[in-house]
Amino acid sequence: MEPERRNQLLLAVLVVVLAVVAYRAWPRAAPAAPLASTVTSPPRAAGRRAVVAAPDVHLEALDAERTRPGDTDRNLFRFKPKPPPPPPPPEPKVTRSAGTVLAPNGAPPTPPIALKFIGVVEAPEHSKKIAVLSDGRGVYYGVEGGTIEGRYRILRIGAESIEMAYLDGRGRQTIRLSGS
Repeated sequence: MEPERRNQLLLAVLVVVLAVVAYRAWPRAAPAAPLASTVTSPPRAAGRRAVVAAPDVHLEALDAERTRPGDTDRNLFRFKPKPPPPPPPPEPKVTRSAGTVLAPNGAPPTPPIALKFIGVVEAPEHSKKIAVLSDGRGVYYGVEGGTIEGRYRILRIGAESIEMAYLDGRGRQTIRLSGS
């Protein structure tokens, strides 16, 4: 048994030595890239280990006199003041040329009333004048103060013209007798 025990012991030692050699020969992972704040070491020479230099620490700066905060009224919850509003844009320069009419800046003008005044019917027994109007689609009849097409009001009926406006009073217009 003695030779068998010796062989087992020799085999165990051999396995341990092989394990150590395999561990040393096994390729190691490359070290992580150094951080920007660390000092890099010189390139490795074949077979030598790299020496990592300690970062440069200025210990005397820790003992140096530092400035104290000023006596300012500091409020973390106060916001910056709002900036002043931008200046208004400059007004455009207007040059007048002959025959140019400047329109006022404001609401656009009301569209013209698209009716033609084609005649007057007089009723002597009622002493009323009835205006006859057309827009190309139909013929409309109305008296002074009456409403035409639900949009216009007749203000005055004359012998050769009629005065009309929109129901809300804007866009007053005189329409001359066209006859057709």
